[in-house]
Amino acid sequence: MLILIKQPVKTIILLTVIFITGCSWNKSPPKDINNLCKLFYQNNKWYKHSKTASNRWGVPIPVMMAIMHQESKFISSAKPPRTKCLFIFPGPRPSSAFGYSQAIDSTWKQYIKKTQNTGADRDDFADAIDFIGWYCNLSKIKCKISKKDTYNLYLAYHEGHGGFLKKTYNRKPWLKKTAKKVRLKANSYSYQLSQCRHNLNKSNKCFLWPF
Repeated sequence: MLILIKQPVKTIILLTVIFITGCSWNKSPPKDINNLCKLFYQNNKWYKHSKTASNRWGVPIPVMMAIMHQESKFISSAKPPRTKCLFIFPGPRPSSAFGYSQAIDSTWKQYIKKTQNTGADRDDFADAIDFIGWYCNLSKIKCKISKKDTYNLYLAYHEGHGGFLKKTYNRKPWLKKTAKKVRLKANSYSYQLSQCRHNLNKSNKCFLWPF
């Protein structure tokens, strides 16, 4: 037997779908990865997750986002490019790095164990940004790096805390150059965020109509 749905009910269902869709998490790569305001406006939950991670670990949002920009360009399924066999055939990848944060398997497992964030996924932005905050917080504890020192935080992120303490980066001029780029990106992101933070704080509330 067919049940006719009255127009008001149809409207409620339609509005519900629209609001749920509007609050959904967008995994597609951002259109403008160099503008933090546009990036957050396009992905309406990213600011909320970044703010949560920043409050939890004390690492500024621009610092974490600059590291993610360098590591994955905000591509959820990012992996290191494969090596070449005989200069032609695809070889193995140089590491198990994956996702937004490019965390390797062992470090990701350590993160889950220490934070009890069971079920965390590297292709989930909320988990990835929390991981970056967690790792930078460890860099402060283990390497005495300021949480605002993007340059050295990135060196520790790339080399690991043991490598940073051994100053392995001194043998890698290209890495120092990259760390400077990440610092410049964090500075740019910081200025941009100062221009739109107020609007983000007002507009970054996702809710349904109180039916």
